Amino acid sequence: MDLHRKRILVVGLARTGIAAARFLHGRGAIVRATDQADESRLGTAVAELHAMGIELEWGGHSDASVSAAEMIVLSPGVPHTLPVLQAARNRGIPVIGETELAARFIRQPIVAVTGTNGKTTTTELVGAMLAASDRRVFVGGNIGRPLIGYVDAGMQAEIVVAEVSSFQLDTIETFRPSVGVLLNITADHLDRHESFAAYTAAKMRLFENQHAQDLAVLNAGDPVIAAHAECIRSRRLFFNTADPGQAGAGLNGDTLILRLPDREPVRLDLARFRLRGVHNAENASAAALAALAAGAHPEGIQAALNAFLPAAHRLETIATINGVEYVNDSKATNVDAVRRALECFGSPVVLIMGGVDKGGDFSLLQGVVRRRGRGLVLLGGSRDTLRTALGGLLPTREVASMREAVQAAQAMAAAGDAVLLAPGCASFDRYANYQERGEDFRRAVNELKTPPSHACPASAAKDADEDR
Repeated sequence: MDLHRKRILVVGLARTGIAAARFLHGRGAIVRATDQADESRLGTAVAELHAMGIELEWGGHSDASVSAAEMIVLSPGVPHTLPVLQAARNRGIPVIGETELAARFIRQPIVAVTGTNGKTTTTELVGAMLAASDRRVFVGGNIGRPLIGYVDAGMQAEIVVAEVSSFQLDTIETFRPSVGVLLNITADHLDRHESFAAYTAAKMRLFENQHAQDLAVLNAGDPVIAAHAECIRSRRLFFNTADPGQAGAGLNGDTLILRLPDREPVRLDLARFRLRGVHNAENASAAALAALAAGAHPEGIQAALNAFLPAAHRLETIATINGVEYVNDSKATNVDAVRRALECFGSPVVLIMGGVDKGGDFSLLQGVVRRRGRGLVLLGGSRDTLRTALGGLLPTREVASMREAVQAAQAMAAAGDAVLLAPGCASFDRYANYQERGEDFRRAVNELKTPPSHACPASAAKDADEDR
């Protein structure tokens, strides 16, 4: 793909957009970049882009900038349905995402992971399994390191493992993973996608460019995936299967059995796997199946399973205080993620929820909240919606800050209970991202461990009186 002197507009200047602009400039393109925000949000990145000679436009994406472009590259946070972008397509201007841009230069095989929940854990697991099998691997994409940054750095890996979101899949054209993993599809991002059907269609695009010899790793227990599996042209392998003899991945207690066509079964032990919950056993099954198909060896897969630690903000135990476990699952930003988190606990849970409603149906949580819940603490912009859906099921408190939420949860919990931050919502009403929200929860929990200051003992008080 020749980029020299090509006029390219980068729309959206978060981490991915900046990486794309840097790459395009380095390949000789004439780059202009736009963002809805003002330039103060980007800090030092602004100076870097200015030094490259990249023109920057703040506060929106003007018709003039769009019309002057020969190609437009979107950051995943920018809706591809914006009228100005649709008008560009109508004029014949290609509009692609950063993932598609990177894919046009990557020559190594790609393992791509998507799904409503579990993408990051599964992507990291696949990468760890391949690395433990002595494969040079790059792990990135939606997980934090843009794929275009890998291309820009010289592409030294043997295999690329990428987390891809529905937003990124919306803007692909030729992106083709040799192994595509689809974990699950439940309602999410309905504030961005026009319908659940559109969201599902975006997820299924993971497989649209695969060839017959490529591989689709699919969740046999997900009814939405099952309904669309016949449309996939590549070879299909299923995990979470009820048939232990079927090709794919199946669980028998703590034993994970992998069966690839024309190969002896591989048996792995999950007894030392430290991620809690049935859903994480499913993630491990999908990762192991994908890694084995991509060239990992059984010993490396087992070593990675044994060593893998939970990531921050994903069912992360912060502390146990007075017999109450405080768990940070700030990454649980949709209804199904909250359900999965609650089902990990056998003891009663005080649940902290709230943030920016993404259009999910919180009433779907009523059953698990009744079974697992001790109390409910609500904060953020979705409090009214959450109270309507769940507030009548448990003692419920509404608060104005994370500190108040943790204090309210502490008052509700008894020894042996858990306090769980699983917001079910985006964080953007008061935080930059879910990580910042999780860190706020961590601080609030740690404050509970700090003993309150007390009045001076009598002798000290006497000395103070004398000093006056």
